[in-house]
Amino acid sequence: MTGDHDKQLIGIWMTSALVIGSIIGAAIFMLPVSLAPLGINAVVAWVVSGAGVMAIAFSLARVARGGAGIQAYIEEAFGPTVGYLVTFAFWCSNWAAMSALGIATASAIAWLNPSLQTPTFIVAAAVGSVIILALVNARGARASGGLGIITVLIKILPLLAVILAAALAGGGGQTRGALSAMPLGLAGLGTAVALTLYAMTGFENVTALVGKVRNPTRTIPFALLGGTLFVVLLYLASSTSLLMMLTEPEITASTSPFADAVARYWGTGAALLAIAAIAVSAFGCLNGLILGSGDLAYSMALHGDLPALFARTRHGNTPVAAQLLSAGLAILLILANSSRATASLFTFVILLSTVAILVLYLLGCLVAWRHSRPTQRPIIVVAIGFSLFALWGSGLEANAWGLVLLAIGYVVRIVVRRVSSSSGSSQAPEASPAAPRESSF
Repeated sequence: MTGDHDKQLIGIWMTSALVIGSIIGAAIFMLPVSLAPLGINAVVAWVVSGAGVMAIAFSLARVARGGAGIQAYIEEAFGPTVGYLVTFAFWCSNWAAMSALGIATASAIAWLNPSLQTPTFIVAAAVGSVIILALVNARGARASGGLGIITVLIKILPLLAVILAAALAGGGGQTRGALSAMPLGLAGLGTAVALTLYAMTGFENVTALVGKVRNPTRTIPFALLGGTLFVVLLYLASSTSLLMMLTEPEITASTSPFADAVARYWGTGAALLAIAAIAVSAFGCLNGLILGSGDLAYSMALHGDLPALFARTRHGNTPVAAQLLSAGLAILLILANSSRATASLFTFVILLSTVAILVLYLLGCLVAWRHSRPTQRPIIVVAIGFSLFALWGSGLEANAWGLVLLAIGYVVRIVVRRVSSSSGSSQAPEASPAAPRESSF
């Protein structure tokens, strides 16, 4: 039995693919539309957000390198209630993002054929994407990890293509883009940092995995830091290259800036390939979120905070019921978005998801402080400061509704525990937090 379980564990390459694949989704490909008017602020923001994200990744690697799931470590430091609430917020953020990525996948596919650009197709393809990937994940972490490697190799192609096009065009004196005239300033930089941070979230999903990573003490830090650094550098280079290829009006008017930049140098055929790769990018990111969301629900069920049904696993320690719960909630949000009357709900939940992730970052950094050496704490201070700055930048309304989300999670926990107690049903054995082990990291 142990041998069969070991065969299902994912190693460094699959774990790194999960980190990279969970970051590179759909946001980066449309973000230039919002960043172009900010000029030099956008370029500086990639550096600032990149440094902040790397500090947060370092902190989470300190916390989660034991491989028992983020809830266990936060619970060990702050108690079961705080551990649950952070995990609940993280989980809600994930399945909300899953719905967005399902729609992004469908929208990219529809771009290839104008006859498919209808609400019916978009919703059907989005739901179909979630269902297909839920079935893939039900086969185990290695099935998801294998697909993750393939999609990562495809999704970075449009970004690399724009970097190459800008380099070739620059060498031939053919670049035509120019930064917006907006000067560098705190207001512009703050807006740009908030936007670029959103595009970099996702690396935290590797901390959700419970008992699925081989040699986690080494693998998780390597994947978190290496994968995140790779994406930070790729984003900085590709976004700057895009600004060299297209003018600000062209970027802001575009429905797919990266595809337009590729078309400018290599033609329409290459642009169609870029759009196809963007669809794969959203699809691959959705794959990683389903894996992470399933393990978050599984972790909460192990701790008695969700019904015991979601703590059940099949071969390879795969929590199929927990994965289906997360996928089902994402599908409901997609269907809600199909109606104009409920479309505002989708935007609202996505806004909450960003605040929820920042709560995870902040609490994770505080736990990391307790398990770090004095020489490592300056990095954690940067991570905490950046998380607080991003929370401030999210606005009062978003933070207030974030508190409402935590209150809802608390009510859910009370109801589940009372129903379980009154029915006399036994919850799954509670997972014991695995204390982080000291290592050279």
